[in-house]
Amino acid sequence: MQQRMKTHQLSEPEIEALFLEAQVGRLATLNSDGFPYITPVHFVYCGGRIYIHGLIRGQKIDNIRNDPRVCFEIDRMDHLIPHELPCEVNTAYQSIVAFGTASMVEEEERKIEILKAVVEKYMPGLSGRAFPENMLKGTGIIEISVAAVTGKYYR
Repeated sequence: MQQRMKTHQLSEPEIEALFLEAQVGRLATLNSDGFPYITPVHFVYCGGRIYIHGLIRGQKIDNIRNDPRVCFEIDRMDHLIPHELPCEVNTAYQSIVAFGTASMVEEEERKIEILKAVVEKYMPGLSGRAFPENMLKGTGIIEISVAAVTGKYYR
């Protein structure tokens, strides 16, 4: 483990807070040829799991069906920390890297529950509205069961 990781670890409450506050995360999956594929995504964090909504088809879905191992990353850059020497300039930030397995949520009631959480996070003014049936059929929900997570910071 890097020295900075040893001395600048986020606590569990700080990790959870960043999961709840972050607007964009990055999902890394593996292509069938073994190369990583990373996608910026909107997400919600509920009950220790990460949920991502999107289309029911696409590269990341194909990758998950082929190999469910994933990595998920979040970061927040607060500001630059100036210094008179260019190599000594630093960044105040927080970041999380989570490893786990992904699967598709198939149960319609669960999909609706997650979509309600997505709306509440990103567009709370639209909370409580019904989801059109055709939209539900065309929406995929990825669920990530987190096996390990690390968080680090610099201030």
